[in-house]
Formats: sequence, C-alpha cells, structure tokens
Amino acid sequence: MAEYKPGSMDIRVQEKTFAGFMRMTTWGAVISICVLIFLALANG
Repeated sequence: MAEYKPGSMDIRVQEKTFAGFMRMTTWGAVISICVLIFLALANG
C-alpha cells in the first residue's frame, strides 16, 4: 500500500463532476420554483 501524501492527489475530475452536479441542482431548483409560481398563478 502506498503512503498517503496530503495534497498530492489529482482531483480535477472530481471538481468537474461536482461543478456539473451543482449546475444541475441549481437548474433543478430554478425550474421547480418556476413551476410552483406558475401553478400558484394558474389556480388564481
């Protein structure tokens, strides 16, 4: 087993995946809020 050295791991792939996850989560929240506003206005 290799010895662990803090800060030596390449985390570019993980950062890119997390950025995509956050982008998708943000868009999902915005769409959900828009749908709720539309439903509130449509039911008048």
